[in-house]
Amino acid sequence: MATPLTAARLVAALKAEGCAVHEVGGWRTNNRNHKGPWGPVHGVMIHHTVTGPGTDVVELIYHGHSALPGPLATGCITKDGVVHLTGNGRANHAGGGDGDVLNAVIGESYGTYPPATHEHDGSAGAVDGNARFYGWECENKGDGKDPWPTVQYIAIVKATAAICRAHRWGPKSAIGHLEWSDWKVDPRGFDMADFRRDVADALALPVGLWEGEDPMPQYVNLGVPEGYRLAPGAWDSVEFTTEWADETGDHATGGSVFARGPARFSGSVSLHIDGLPVGAVVQARMSEYQGDQHRADHPIHEIVGTGGGTFAVVPLTKRLPSGRSMRVRLLNQAAAPVTVASAVLTVLVWKES
Repeated sequence: MATPLTAARLVAALKAEGCAVHEVGGWRTNNRNHKGPWGPVHGVMIHHTVTGPGTDVVELIYHGHSALPGPLATGCITKDGVVHLTGNGRANHAGGGDGDVLNAVIGESYGTYPPATHEHDGSAGAVDGNARFYGWECENKGDGKDPWPTVQYIAIVKATAAICRAHRWGPKSAIGHLEWSDWKVDPRGFDMADFRRDVADALALPVGLWEGEDPMPQYVNLGVPEGYRLAPGAWDSVEFTTEWADETGDHATGGSVFARGPARFSGSVSLHIDGLPVGAVVQARMSEYQGDQHRADHPIHEIVGTGGGTFAVVPLTKRLPSGRSMRVRLLNQAAAPVTVASAVLTVLVWKES
């Protein structure tokens, strides 16, 4: 049970989750609250639109039609993955449904699927779902037989996770229309148990990090096995002269680039520096390049000398846009040159399209 999100909180939750949001003009006051209660809310319901070619699907969900006034959902999620907000409050999307299903959703007490539904809009025992569920109408032509683009499916999961996270609900607060009303078939084309597992995966990560099922990362392991001199006073890129593994192929032989965008990566570089006086500092940072042009720097990691050999592990984690490459750069702040005795870089890289 929860008080419905305000329009501002809903927009903020969606954007934080990484959704592309379009606020349709007037959506914040577009609702059916004059026809019945809105809230307390208990979950999110997923639908497909069954719209044909030439239909302005967002317009339809906002305004409805002669037999069913709009809004027909909280929002319409189109093929391109955009969440178009069409209503703020009660909407004509769920209709009547089964009280046993509602109780199972409230308690998140069911197994793989909610209990079988035996009610529908107009039946004697039906419960008003329009008061209790947010609704996503998801663009799909041909009664759900139209393929679901990956970008759209990911947006449906993210938009659902955004509401669940905002209310501190789990994935079992998300159901399909077919699980609520016994004469509905939507959403067709994906299984709601699989969908809830994806919502669970999104909720298990910090907000905004889920991007669908990750491809296998590629392994990069580069090094500088022989020492080199690092003069004071200037940033200098580490040139990795040895490739133990370069599955991405992004590192040119003897070069300093270890990843190229679009990509995400996570790993570290281990450094052994000789001759750094006690208390003196060598700074390390990641730097982005476009071709040979320096474009951006990332936060500095300070390596403080301990006398003799100084050792440090510098974390390397970032997302790189297309056309950018990443290097590790060092700045010797001591008064005299030091020796980078070795550098070993190990990262996992997820290439993006």
